[in-house]
Amino acid sequence: MNIDFDKMQGLVPAIVQDGSNGEILMLGFMNREACDRTLNTGYVTFFSRTRNQLWTKGETSGNRLKLIAAATDCDRDTLLLQVEVEGAGVVCHEGTRSCFTQPLSRADEKKAGEKQVGQKNESGNPQRVQS
Repeated sequence: MNIDFDKMQGLVPAIVQDGSNGEILMLGFMNREACDRTLNTGYVTFFSRTRNQLWTKGETSGNRLKLIAAATDCDRDTLLLQVEVEGAGVVCHEGTRSCFTQPLSRADEKKAGEKQVGQKNESGNPQRVQS
């Protein structure tokens, strides 16, 4: 399958999802070389836009992302990577399992009984908003 690296100047977003429970862990970017390395080694490699180089997630921390499955969306310009987190199970550089921990407020959240988008449940994970 061909991946469209041209839409974003040689990069595609790569959504990282826990392969066992579906939790979204992080978002990174891949160029063709990072994608090839990921598929060939079985460990997730990204392209760092700030350092302008490849980096394999967990190469220094030990919290590597072992690739279980990979898919592209219908436009072939975004990847979904299902992974197993090795090491301590921490994915974010801030020490949390998921990078998605910062709540955002909706404009209409002041209505009585509504939950804030990103509000955390008992386990510390963002909870879903009921509509």
